Amino acid sequence: MIEIYAGKTALKTIKEQGFKQELFTSFLGASGGPKWLVLYFLDKYLFGEFFKGRTEPLNLIGSSVGAFRSACIAQKDPVAAIERLAKNYLETVFSANIKPTEISLKAKVLLDEVLGSSGVQEIIDNPVFKAHFIVSKSKGLTASENKLMQGAGLLGSYILNRIDRRLLKLQYERFIYQPANSSLDIDDSYGFKTTKIQFTSENIKDALLASGSIPMVMEGIKNIANSPKGMYRDGGIIDYHFDFKVKNEGLILYPHFLSNPKSGWFDKNLSRKVSPENYDKVVLICPSAKFVQSLPYGKIPDRTDFTEMDAETRIKYWKAVLTQTDQLANSLSTVIANKNIKIIKELR
Repeated sequence: MIEIYAGKTALKTIKEQGFKQELFTSFLGASGGPKWLVLYFLDKYLFGEFFKGRTEPLNLIGSSVGAFRSACIAQKDPVAAIERLAKNYLETVFSANIKPTEISLKAKVLLDEVLGSSGVQEIIDNPVFKAHFIVSKSKGLTASENKLMQGAGLLGSYILNRIDRRLLKLQYERFIYQPANSSLDIDDSYGFKTTKIQFTSENIKDALLASGSIPMVMEGIKNIANSPKGMYRDGGIIDYHFDFKVKNEGLILYPHFLSNPKSGWFDKNLSRKVSPENYDKVVLICPSAKFVQSLPYGKIPDRTDFTEMDAETRIKYWKAVLTQTDQLANSLSTVIANKNIKIIKELR
C-alpha cells in the first residue's frame, strides 16, 4: 500500500545499515491542506513507535499543514496531538458565504485546541523533536489584504515564477521560526533571503498560523512578535514541497502524499522538477496508486472538498480516509520488520 523512494546516498546507506530511526536527523512535512489526512496513521506510527524513545535531536521542518504536524510531534504526547489535529481539522465547518476572516478565526480555534494549555512551552522546550515553521514574508502587492491588489500581486508571482523561480525573491522572503538551540542549516540554490527567528511564547502561535495562511483564502498575519514588521503568509508559497538542501549529516525522512514533489506553490501545475541534489539524502514514503484508488471517490482529500461537498458528506468521507490510512502504517511497519529493502526505489 506504500511506495518508498530514496535519493542515491540515502538508498546506499539503508542498503548497508538497514531502515533504522537513528539514521535520520531531519523530518519534512509538506504543504497540502487536507491531503495530510492520508498520512494520519503514518505519523502516529512514526512518532508513537518508530521514533519512540529517541534521544538524539530530530529536526522537524514544516510549511503550512506540515508545520501544524511538526507542532503536534514536538509536544510531549505526539500521538494525542496528532489525533486532536485530525479531529478538529475534519470537524471544522464553514458557512455558505465563507470569507477569509471566518477561516482565519476558525484556524485560531483549531490551533488552540491542538496546543492546549501547555503545547507552546512543550514545543519550545523539547530537546529531541525540534519543530521548525517555515513562513513566507510578503512584499509589495502580495502583502495587501485588498483582494484586487493581492490578486494582482499573485498574478505577478505566477508570471515571475514561470520565467524563473529565483524572481520570486522580489516578492517573498523565507522566515524559519525555530527553537533557540536549533542546529538546522539549509542551502538554497535559488537564493531566497532566509531569516531565522527564535521561538518565544509570544510568537509561536502567530508563526504557526502564518505558515498555514493561504493567500486570498485566509488573512495574513501582520507584525509577528520578535520579527521584522510586515505581512506573513503561507510557508508553502516558497516551500510547497521543499527544494533546498538540508545540511545536517544524517538522512531525511519525508512522508508525503505524492511521489513527485514540487518546489513552491506556483509550481503545482508546472512540469518543473525539484533539484536531484537536494533529495540525495531523502527517503520519501507515499501512498501507492492502488491505495489511493481504494479510497472513497478514488482520491486523497483536498481543499475543494470544502466547497464541492456538504459538511456531512465531507466529514464522513474524511473519517473513512483516516481509518484506511492504518494500512499505510502497517505496510511500513512490515517493511521495516522484515528488512524488505528491495521495495525501495531510487528517487529520480
